[in-house]
Formats: sequence, C-alpha cells, structure tokens
Amino acid sequence: MKENQKRASSYWKENVKYLFILLSIWFLVSYGAGILFKDVLDNIQIGGFKLGFWFAQQGSIYIFVILIFVYVRLMNKLDKKYGYDT
Repeated sequence: MKENQKRASSYWKENVKYLFILLSIWFLVSYGAGILFKDVLDNIQIGGFKLGFWFAQQGSIYIFVILIFVYVRLMNKLDKKYGYDT
C-alpha cells in the first residue's frame, strides 16, 4: 500500500511541475508578449497586423492550444512511466 501512495505522490508531483511550466509559458506569452513587450513587438508585422497586437488577440490563444497538446503528450508519457496507462 505504501508503494502505491509513493508512486501516486511522485506522479502528481511531476504532473504539477509540468502544469507549472506550461502555464508559466502561457503567462509569459499572453502577458509578456501581449502587454509588456507589445511596443517592441509592434515593430514586426504578421499579415498586416502588428505582432504585439497579434499576440494580445490571437497568439496567446494559439499558444494555449499548442500547450494543451504538449500537456497531453507529456501526460501520456507520464502515465506510461508510472504504469497508469491501462
């Protein structure tokens, strides 16, 4: 029984680490690129729109969706690692 608890605790610790990293990336992209670095990024244009505006309106959403797929892939690997893939 203790072995199962230890394995589950390790699993959730690694899961929370992944969540923190991925949500930090999303925060940096949405807040950093969309607000803090907007003026610098506005010197670059994508499809006729300034890059800072693009990140504030669309980029952070695209990054979030990509991070969801990354999270799914990481969790599948984590499930296999700890034997929860059945």
